[in-house]
Amino acid sequence: MKVLVIGSGAREHAIAEALQQSKKVETVFVSPGNDGIAKEHSITSLPQFENIKEFVLSNKIDFVFVGPEQPLAEGIVDYLQHHNINVVGPMKAAARIESSKAYAKNLMKINNIPTAIYEVFTEYDLAKEYLEKCAYPQVLKADGLAAGKGVIIVSDINEAIESLKDMMLNGAFGTAGDQVVIEEFMEGWETSIFAFTDGIDFISTIFSQDHKAIFDEDKGPNTGGMGAYAPVKKAAVYHQFVDENIFTPVLEAMKRDGNPFQGILYAGLMVTDSGPRVVEFNCRFGDPETQVILPLLKTDFADICTSIFTKRVKDLTLEWSDEYAVNVVAASKGYPDKYEKGMIIADLYNDHSIKDAKVYYSGVKNESNHLVTNGGRVLSVTAKANDLVGAIDKAYKRLSELSFEGKTYRTDIGKKGLI
Repeated sequence: MKVLVIGSGAREHAIAEALQQSKKVETVFVSPGNDGIAKEHSITSLPQFENIKEFVLSNKIDFVFVGPEQPLAEGIVDYLQHHNINVVGPMKAAARIESSKAYAKNLMKINNIPTAIYEVFTEYDLAKEYLEKCAYPQVLKADGLAAGKGVIIVSDINEAIESLKDMMLNGAFGTAGDQVVIEEFMEGWETSIFAFTDGIDFISTIFSQDHKAIFDEDKGPNTGGMGAYAPVKKAAVYHQFVDENIFTPVLEAMKRDGNPFQGILYAGLMVTDSGPRVVEFNCRFGDPETQVILPLLKTDFADICTSIFTKRVKDLTLEWSDEYAVNVVAASKGYPDKYEKGMIIADLYNDHSIKDAKVYYSGVKNESNHLVTNGGRVLSVTAKANDLVGAIDKAYKRLSELSFEGKTYRTDIGKKGLI
């Protein structure tokens, strides 16, 4: 088979690698990819849906895998399916489960899916009035897509009003902040899980845990994710509960409403004293969770993808390695705010020094035969080992061999799993 992966980050690098490992896959193309991914896979620029369609038809691509949320929200799956092209990902109406937090929250409320108490506002004055009556902390969420950064935890009324102004009046998140969800702050610990679904049946993965804040001990502003580990052993006892009380009702509701979800559904969870509650749904693989989930997956990933668009998920079984995987992200200095680009990336051992440690590239490009930084999150390292301590040590050792000016990373990824 030939496969085209849409996207440009470390998540897409991991997806491409998982597909390439299948004996059934001959070639993996990535669009637009990046110059780090280009070391291992063919990359090509396909800026418009029509360009993608033409590339698929002319190169006899067997299926397309859509990585990021933006093209899903824009209807790439609708377009490709209209042209009889196999694609893994939800249609535009189903992708609203991520592209509109208000839609997702209402869906959960109507179907009794455990989540935080919330209110939705489109007018600043009404939102401000509501915040003046709240107990704190509260959580403010930009309704639309904000690259993982549109969520702010506020500890008092002054902070809440300033954040609300940034969202609704100052355009801090563009049009994503025109509508705002304000919800209770949930106490507990976070974990996440994916469901592979064909719109009728689903099968869920092991749990992983992302680290969103920029600094150690979950301090500082939220990012797109600074690292992850899997499996989360203490979450395993909730697997059946999540399948029965979260994935089953939300997927059945979407199917009943005429918006069946086909692809990868992400559930971000807060495990509270009363059990797991949904923080958010995403309409695709998470980044960096993908970089720890797929390396532990023993089932042929191409078979999983095929079962999604042929509606045979009911026949799937998932096999997992007994190992642990840890992913640590290296970001540019200043991320998630302003940062400089163009810093030369030096790799001491060129990927061959440590067994079971893999570099995934995101914000990089080639200049004069050198990879240089070209984004906020630059690259990440995933390492596997028989125990979590070993995976953590291996990941950080490999990361230490990669250097660039201003390299920023957390030093505590995975340590929550040791508590």
